Amino acid sequence: MQQFSGSEKRVTVFGGSGFVGRHVVRALAKRGYRVRVAVRRPDLAGHLRPLGAVGQIQPVQANLRYPDSVIAAVADADFVVNLVGILQENGAQKFDAVQANGAAIVARAAKQAGVERLVHMSAIGANADSEAAYARSKAEGEAAVLREFPEAMIVRPSIVFGQEDAFFNRFAAMTRISPFLPLIGGGKTKFQPVFVGDVAEAIAMGIDGKMQPGKVYELGGPDVASFKECLELMLKITLRKRLLLSIPWGLAEFQGKVLGLLPNAPLTHDQVLMLKSDNVVGTAAKADKRTLTGLGISPRSMEAILPTYLIQYRERGQFEPEAS
Repeated sequence: MQQFSGSEKRVTVFGGSGFVGRHVVRALAKRGYRVRVAVRRPDLAGHLRPLGAVGQIQPVQANLRYPDSVIAAVADADFVVNLVGILQENGAQKFDAVQANGAAIVARAAKQAGVERLVHMSAIGANADSEAAYARSKAEGEAAVLREFPEAMIVRPSIVFGQEDAFFNRFAAMTRISPFLPLIGGGKTKFQPVFVGDVAEAIAMGIDGKMQPGKVYELGGPDVASFKECLELMLKITLRKRLLLSIPWGLAEFQGKVLGLLPNAPLTHDQVLMLKSDNVVGTAAKADKRTLTGLGISPRSMEAILPTYLIQYRERGQFEPEAS
């Protein structure tokens, strides 16, 4: 089998084995880059190698809490992508350690290594004044990245959907065991769900040099939908009928505090606080064309993608007949 003989340009991707990371690695490999995937457990990242040619994708060990491992991972790299983020804290994996301090460590190491371009993934909702620790740490991470690497490009996706997402899959799985689904705060929070493949393409375009240095891009899909509308669409696709039960904010916060004590908690207090703010592309980003369409990407809709994987949650899977 022939070894990879494409571009000599090397991209180090931190968090490349995650949901978004796998798509980013694939997008970069298709462009002919050599991809170094920096993860805490490279022995569990072997599934990424077939996304490229033989020798094109190389998993290496790195942990954002250990600067020396980050420095080693960016050595000889031309470009760097940082996708590392957590939805809830667990052990030493704290929001500040990973999303604020960790982001600074990557940016500093990239600048010192002479990296040409850095793309950092944050999230719509990043806000230094937010009640939610997640949002505050994301904002602190953005500020740290631009302080250490002023030319860095930051991408803020809304809720990301795709075959292995943690949003639609979670609620679809709940329909198998629960007669109702919770609508926190009445389900009025607005989202702009974006397909993971479109997010990956935007990040790869940043590495290609097609984003403005030092700018923040907000990535959303073609449709804005409320929390309730997202669940209604999921139920329509899965052919399930479930009661959508409104949960007042106070009760939801209490439940988040209690459930947040569990390992792999289904809901945390911080996540409830995040739902108090809409998660959509801002008017300034639209005006400045710091969006998917501004990059020339036609975002794919939920209606086009969700049926390709949510069909598994129908009572008889793909064999469940559509309603006449």
